[in-house]
This record gives sequence, structure tokens and C-alpha cells, in this order.
Amino acid sequence: MNRAELFSQIQQKSSFLCVGLDPDLAKIPAHLLSEPDPIFSFCRQIVEETADFAVAYKPNIAFFEALGSKGWETLQKVQEILPSDTFSIADAKRGDIGNTSKLYAKAFFETMNFDSITVAPYMGQDSVTPFLDFENKWVILLALTSNAGSMDFQLIEGQNGKPLYQSVLEKSQAWGSPENLMYVVGATRGELIGEVRKAAPEHFFLVPGVGAQGGSLSEVAKYGMNSNCGLLVNSSRGIIYASGEKDFAKVARKEAQKLQEEMKGLLDTYLS
Repeated sequence: MNRAELFSQIQQKSSFLCVGLDPDLAKIPAHLLSEPDPIFSFCRQIVEETADFAVAYKPNIAFFEALGSKGWETLQKVQEILPSDTFSIADAKRGDIGNTSKLYAKAFFETMNFDSITVAPYMGQDSVTPFLDFENKWVILLALTSNAGSMDFQLIEGQNGKPLYQSVLEKSQAWGSPENLMYVVGATRGELIGEVRKAAPEHFFLVPGVGAQGGSLSEVAKYGMNSNCGLLVNSSRGIIYASGEKDFAKVARKEAQKLQEEMKGLLDTYLS
């Protein structure tokens, strides 16, 4: 999916919602555990009920690969049932030397046909650019994350007087473009989202941390939205685990719709 197609979906659905698929056997409704593939059944029902409101889906690869070969088979099945008009994100956070990154890219872009993958920038350009060699595929680079330990490194100032995340933003924009490079920017960082937007005015941001992690959707839009929206806001637990009962998918739909309605208002405010 290219940039124009993604923005078209945002406009058509009046939404910039990404639904995170983090299927934990310990948390999914108990009645699913008797099924041949509980994780697939859980994800399928979530996707079916939220597809009207979501423009993207983000399977967290760890929840699948923890189950061994069965989990990889399930991941492939989940990818195949994602609606063709939505943007698919392999949340794998890969980042290794170039020849290894090339094979990671082949795995997720060719074998499994995801639109994008999250990548860690710590090893530098040669660990990232192999992912950028695939046409109509995206790198989503970790820039300013919302986890507690992010301040251990991301806000450390270098010799240029800039925090590390700013150096990542500046350096990496020479590797890709707004057509194939996005950034992960945590919702709980508030006004720092505005600093990231100044450094990367045209790029899309994948923004986790809204909902269960306490991030404010209105603050994200205020500081992060650009003329093409420029945002994919992810919600995982707040949607997929809103109910642990047999009605889990219907309740997930209601939570997704709530976010979409709020997003519609924000799009009307900032893009009208």
C-alpha cells in the first residue's frame, strides 16, 4: 500500500485507527481455548468486527512466535484475512546487520506479504536500508517510544547537543522518504510529539500508547497531525481485551467505533 492509498483509506473511513493484535492465550476468552486454533479464532473475530473503523492492523509478532511453528502458521493465516484495504504492520522490531536484515525483510515482505515492519535503528543505516529496497513496502523506525525505559537512551544528548531520538530522525530521513519510512512516536510523550513533527514534517507516525497506556488522542492530533493526517494511532488492549466474555468481538467493535468517532472529529477540525 502506498502513501496515497493509505491517506485515501483515512479519508474514506474518517479514521486513522490501527488495531493492535496482541493475542495472549492467558487473556483471550476461555471459550476459545477448545478451538483448534484459539489465537486465529480470536484475531479473526476481532478483525471482522473492527474492519469498518480501522485503517491498519498491527500483529505483535512476539505473541505468535512464542508458540513455535504453530504460531508462525497462525500469523500467516491472520495476515491473509486482514482486509485488502487496510495497512498491515508486522510489529517485529527487527534490526541487525545488512545481510540478516535483508532476509528479515524477505520473510515479512515477500513470504508473509506485510505492508510494513517495525525496525530498531540502533545498528545504523546498513541495518535499516535493506528493508527500504522493497517497492510499496514500509519501514516504521523506532524514534521516541512510550515505554518507561525509553529515557535510558532516547533523550541522552550527543555532542551536537541534540537528544538521540532527534539524531535518529535527522539521519534516517536520508535513507528513505515519506513514501516508505514512518516513525514510532509514543502517545504518552505529549508535547514531544510536536518536536518530532517539526523534525519530520511529512512522514507518517505510528503512535502507540493511546487508551490502556494513558495517551491522549486529542493531544496526539494537536501536536502530530499534518496536512495528510500523518498519523496511525494504535490501540491494542483497550480494544481487543475490552471484554473477556463471549461478546468480546462485539465489545471490541464498540470500542473501535468510539475511537473512530473521536478521530472523525479531529480530522474535521485539523484537515477541513
